[in-house]
Amino acid sequence: MRAIDRKLWRDLWHMRGQAIAIALVVMCGVGTYVMFLSTLGALRATQDDYYREYRFAEVFATLKRAPESLRARLAAIPGVERAETRVVQQVRLDMPDFAEPVSARMVSLADDAPHGLNGLHLREGRLPLPGRADEVVISTPFAKAHALHPGGRFYAILNGRRQALTVVGTALSPEFVQQLRPGSAFPDPKRYGVMWMGRKALGQAYDLDGAFNDLALSLRPGANAQDVIDRVDALITPFGGLGAYARKDQLSHRFLTQELDQLGTLATLFPTMFMGVAAFLLNVVISRLVTMQREQIATLKAFGYGNGAVTAHYLKLVAVIAGSGVLGGTALGVWLGHALSGIYMEFYYFPWLRFSLQPATVLEAAGASLAAAGAGTIVAVWRAARLSPAQAMRPEPPPRYRETLVEKLGVKRWLSQPTRMILRHIWRKPLKSALTVLGIALACGIILTGLFQRDTVGYMMNVHYGMAQREDLSVAFTDPTTYRARFDLAGLAGVEHVEAFRSVPVRLRHGHLDYRTTIRGIEPDGDLQRLLDTKLRPVTMPADGILMTDHLGKMLGVRAGDRIVIEVLEGNRPLREATVAGLVKEYLGVAAYMDLSALNRFMHEGPTISGAWLAVDHARLQGLYARLKGLPRVAGVAERVQEIRNFNRLMDETMLFFTYVSTVFAVIIAFGVIYNSARIALTERGRELASLRVLGFTRGEIGYILLGELGVLTLAAIPLGLKLGEGMCYYIAQTMQTDLFRVPVVLVPQTYAFAVTVVLISALLSGLAVRRRLDRLDLIAVLKTPE
Repeated sequence: MRAIDRKLWRDLWHMRGQAIAIALVVMCGVGTYVMFLSTLGALRATQDDYYREYRFAEVFATLKRAPESLRARLAAIPGVERAETRVVQQVRLDMPDFAEPVSARMVSLADDAPHGLNGLHLREGRLPLPGRADEVVISTPFAKAHALHPGGRFYAILNGRRQALTVVGTALSPEFVQQLRPGSAFPDPKRYGVMWMGRKALGQAYDLDGAFNDLALSLRPGANAQDVIDRVDALITPFGGLGAYARKDQLSHRFLTQELDQLGTLATLFPTMFMGVAAFLLNVVISRLVTMQREQIATLKAFGYGNGAVTAHYLKLVAVIAGSGVLGGTALGVWLGHALSGIYMEFYYFPWLRFSLQPATVLEAAGASLAAAGAGTIVAVWRAARLSPAQAMRPEPPPRYRETLVEKLGVKRWLSQPTRMILRHIWRKPLKSALTVLGIALACGIILTGLFQRDTVGYMMNVHYGMAQREDLSVAFTDPTTYRARFDLAGLAGVEHVEAFRSVPVRLRHGHLDYRTTIRGIEPDGDLQRLLDTKLRPVTMPADGILMTDHLGKMLGVRAGDRIVIEVLEGNRPLREATVAGLVKEYLGVAAYMDLSALNRFMHEGPTISGAWLAVDHARLQGLYARLKGLPRVAGVAERVQEIRNFNRLMDETMLFFTYVSTVFAVIIAFGVIYNSARIALTERGRELASLRVLGFTRGEIGYILLGELGVLTLAAIPLGLKLGEGMCYYIAQTMQTDLFRVPVVLVPQTYAFAVTVVLISALLSGLAVRRRLDRLDLIAVLKTPE
């Protein structure tokens, strides 16, 4: 081993504390980058493979009833590769040992189910035998929730008749990667599932033998999906078609795509912030470390080492430090990526996960870290190497200090001599002080970005389930029914208050923009379901016109007073116009609202409702469940408390995972920054502080001089860091606006206090570590500097 290489390892051992702190900063940046990108890559690769291998359809349509002979005309549409007709129904279930109402989506299986569209991935058992009306395959999450296996039995209400069903298999389907009950934004496999029955058996149960009410199409490569949709609509409209739609609007795929897009946003934002901060700090710290070795660089040049050899030596030094961080960050990122992917697998039902770490991901992270470290190294070495060895071996001339602005303002007489030294040293080197402040501020800001999502979740919960949706139960009917059903519900024991609603599927159009959603007609002056304006004040439902969420208004480019076109997707599918009466604030979902009576008039129908919200006596809830399960018109029941639990479960296991990881990483970065700043300050000023000790200053006084400067810079950095953190939080929130939910920026005082506390504790611990070294300062050794 060459002498210069032995010096490298000795330098690393001598500065091991700083090297570890720098490596930890790099590790956090690389770990975040690898975690997000590896998870995103794994989920997208799994999604693509799953869709391809199990032939996920590309166009879907629902209708009232059409003869099977129509399938040939649908298959003949240009661009259609395969057309499959189906029978699909929402059914109520009677599950043993589970008192609450349960519903499911029942889908028919063609005779060639193993090779048809939306194929099933069997986990257990087999497919139903043709013609068997008592055999079903159930979705795997539903089976797990109810501990069902092949051979298990339960009851279903099929077209008003109670039918005993036997489980013959459990399966997953690309059509239901996300299994959501209609009207809900969160999965609840205990109360909603998907199951499959033979086509003939299900068709006979609903008087659809030789007919169908659902359609799935695959397209030829290069086919225009919208052209196919227009032709499909022309064929199915006479049969009660509700409007064909492309895969991008299919409920499960849309939610999954938005979630992956949001993960992609996080995979860009958080790693960029962490890697950017880590790279900046690495550059600053390494450049200052190399600058302190000016005399060693001169000595190396005096012994015959050229500028290239000296630069290569220091590049090796930082490569070892940064490389250790890259290796550790890669391993940590892979481990966290597996954990995060596993969390997503709990909510999105894939049959497998194809997790792999792409070499490009590691190379990008390593390149950014090494480039940042290398840039700081080259600049610092070049500054020292351009001097002649004799000149560089001499210490830098002592700086010339002058009175600071603070002293000139007339407060000098109240400042002690050590305090004036602190202020003059900060004033003498403004760039170094500014970089230290900026580094600490960025670390403080990153802590806020990690914690604000936790605050946001609590705020969204309070607004959505505390101020807007205040019902205890939501009841949905199998079909729109007369308003008289509201009084039937009000007469049930345990029901204290009822508010009815009407839901109509529509496509809203404004100019060239359109969006498929639901108009919900609600009763005016309701208390269980309230609409809120952008300032979260209750909105009075106008007698005419339509209200829509502010996010929907933004997507369609409309404001209050604009006219929009409403294409109704049920019945005879009328096309009408309406005036936007205003915009309301909602953080979950996207919908539009009208007065119930106005919506009935708009639909040219009598008093009609689709369901109702109930306030109930919780002491009589179980008896009410039993009564609701016995009502044939009730398709499903949702409990608000359970929706809150589902929301919490989703947030706790996904979004808050990011919070915990990013917070821990931010704390490590904050400590690494402050500790390195303190250690470098000690090294830079060691001779000066030793001289002060010789001149009679006490250990406490020189400790105050060194650590007081760190304290002043830390205190100056905290307000800046909080403002930077707020800015980063607003930027993150703006990039996380989806149809599923919108993220407001909410930062509670406890979050600010936590960020400030972490910075102050990091400064305190760093100060204690440096103070110990300061107390052990060897005055003779430090003062042996050649003059």
